[in-house]
Amino acid sequence: MEFRRLGRSGLTVSEISYGNWLTHGSQIEEEQAAACVRAALDAGITTFDTADVYANTAAESVLGRALAGERRESLEILTKVYWPTGPEGPNDSGLGRKHIIESANASLKRLQTDYIDVYQAHRFDRTVPLEETMLAFADLVRQGKVLYIGVSEWTGEQITRGAALARELQVPFVSNQPLYNMIWRVIEPQVIPAAEREGLSQIVFSPVAQGVLTGKYLPGQPVPAGSRATDESGKNFVSRWLRDEILERVQQLKPLADEAGLTLGQLAVAWVLQNKNVASAIIGASRPEQVTENVKAAGKVLEQDLLDKIDAVLDGVVVDDPRLTQVP
Repeated sequence: MEFRRLGRSGLTVSEISYGNWLTHGSQIEEEQAAACVRAALDAGITTFDTADVYANTAAESVLGRALAGERRESLEILTKVYWPTGPEGPNDSGLGRKHIIESANASLKRLQTDYIDVYQAHRFDRTVPLEETMLAFADLVRQGKVLYIGVSEWTGEQITRGAALARELQVPFVSNQPLYNMIWRVIEPQVIPAAEREGLSQIVFSPVAQGVLTGKYLPGQPVPAGSRATDESGKNFVSRWLRDEILERVQQLKPLADEAGLTLGQLAVAWVLQNKNVASAIIGASRPEQVTENVKAAGKVLEQDLLDKIDAVLDGVVVDDPRLTQVP
């Protein structure tokens, strides 16, 4: 495993992170989830990402139990706040002070830890003054319950505004967690330049486009039985890429992956890590062997000639419109 600093902070994270969105507490049994976490630890992964909303809080609880007994100082545990996790009362969602503080305390209990390494605003809340949101995060830092602040799917302008307040409050604002892969590059025009300017790194999710970039979905063929595209909670996320135009291009990447000595999935993970502003790529898994395979992308250097060939294959299907950053 290779490691990178998160933004301009002193926090080091593993190049490959383990995330339990759409899996723990829902798609797979807890014993299998624990086996995946063990495979991640055995592979040298130290960074674990979750959110209170995943499986309506169950994912945090499963991760907390899976990591119980591990040396806490050797781990970086990341979670998020924004979406509703209660009965959807008036203060059960968003980035108001009440919801942030109460959610942080609940996450700490579920994760069985005294502190969260990076506490992330899961989206930007247009209904709450940003000053209120950042002060609530800052207070959690002062209390020692949170070490660093991060966000997820914020625009470049929102990151710039958040960073200015973080400096004023003297708290470490270090990361953004966006959707990013070979096909979906909407963070490149504005988010990455803003993050670089403000000292943030990206911790990216869906580097293999929900499995599409592994090549397992074939053009003109039914989706494989048991795949994410057949799962009620996962198919909405993967459907955007299940077009023959995209699936045909993915198959054309196979010779390039062979050239690099990688599987298609490993190539996809290695590709996002070529971006210097990406500190870590989050992988998910329903089987331990998926973790073992994907971590082989860590430390891989893709030559510029290969990157150019990938761009040529994907020309016409890449999405890079910054307006498509996922904001509510």
